[in-house]
Amino acid sequence: MKTLITNAQIATSTQMVQGDVLIEHGKISRVAPGIAAGGARVIDAAGKFLLPGGVDAHTHLDLDTGAARAADDFLSGSIAAACGGTTTIIDHMGFGPKGCGLEHQVDVYHELARQCVVDYGFHGVIQHVDATVLEDMQRLIARGITSYKLYLTYGYKLADADVLAVMQKAQELGLMVCVHCENDASIAFLTKKLLAAGKSAPRYHAQSRPVQCEAEAVFRMLMLAKMAGEAPLYVVHLSSGLGLQAIELARHNGQQHVFAETCPQYLLLNESSYEDKREGLKFIMSPPLRTAVDNAALWQGLASGQVETVGTDHCPFQFATQKMQGLGNFTKCPNGAPGVETRMQLMFSEGFMKGRLTLPQVVQACCTRPAKLFGIAPQKGDIAPGADADLVLIDPTVRSSITKAHLHERVDYTPYEGWEVQGAPVLTMARGEVIAENGTFVGKAGRGVYLERGLPKLG
Repeated sequence: MKTLITNAQIATSTQMVQGDVLIEHGKISRVAPGIAAGGARVIDAAGKFLLPGGVDAHTHLDLDTGAARAADDFLSGSIAAACGGTTTIIDHMGFGPKGCGLEHQVDVYHELARQCVVDYGFHGVIQHVDATVLEDMQRLIARGITSYKLYLTYGYKLADADVLAVMQKAQELGLMVCVHCENDASIAFLTKKLLAAGKSAPRYHAQSRPVQCEAEAVFRMLMLAKMAGEAPLYVVHLSSGLGLQAIELARHNGQQHVFAETCPQYLLLNESSYEDKREGLKFIMSPPLRTAVDNAALWQGLASGQVETVGTDHCPFQFATQKMQGLGNFTKCPNGAPGVETRMQLMFSEGFMKGRLTLPQVVQACCTRPAKLFGIAPQKGDIAPGADADLVLIDPTVRSSITKAHLHERVDYTPYEGWEVQGAPVLTMARGEVIAENGTFVGKAGRGVYLERGLPKLG
């Protein structure tokens, strides 16, 4: 069946055009004004903006930390994504049993994701390094695993020598290395000192992981990537202006294959959210929220292209039960917050409607660049002939307040409760099929397809 979207204000990664989009067999076949397509279903998009479906390259669905399990599984989390205009997710798999090979978690996650309603991929996760792990990195390319997540903190943190070994292998194979950049030793030292002084409220979570903790780790990873022959490095959830300065310095000195991701929470929220001893638990995430100065630096980074992508780090835990474990001791609160459903709306409203970014810049950060960097372009991430018909229609005239009551994330709060926004996704299409309309999911469970991702496009 053909579908023709007419009279749209089309936002691609490079331009704004007024026109029509013809969809055939789940693909975009033509983009032009005045398309005639007899027998096609017609969707009149007059007065609305048509964007590529969002690509969220940083989710944690069905994550089991051992102490807590994420509230959203792949069904509920992907329904929320679809209703918010995101049509592709790339999930960061959780840790497996101690000593397990890389393929173990890939098999586990394929089972977990069977009910996913949007197309999806997985980042590999490396929790120890030996000869077998390095061999598996090459072998798993055939299964579409072309990026790996490394942690510098938490239980399976990697030492610098192991990071360097992974980076050298990644550089050899053309894979992307994603790193959670925080200095574990400083976190342990500062946390012990704060708790000994009786400083256990949520505000001290941020003080246990200051900006220097992130920036030092970013700089160290940049140097290790350089030593590994310019291994591709992707810094996840960048939260600070100081961390961004480290990246800008490396680029100034000629290091090209360095990429930065930030998230809406680091653009819009700040450390004042931690002031209330109870409500502040909702915002405990790592890295923590920073200052308004950091917010501004990251917005500027997006506008200048120094920050390439916006993911969500969607990692939801129930406030009333799981988060409240941290009442009286911030270290007992599971780290993470929801956001997979609100990303596209917030970036449209706060980025485009408030003049911080052009709409093509929003498309680049939320759709095109993550698709390229993680090996799913040109199939995903832009509006062009031959691409999957993954599209989101946004009505700029809709003014509303974000509230948990209207969201589909299976968690009992949103960090953006009461946030005033202009513009709302009114239709989401995935591979030519309407899967969400006016805030209601209308697709089918399990319709998502696993993406066997290719190598990153770094240019």
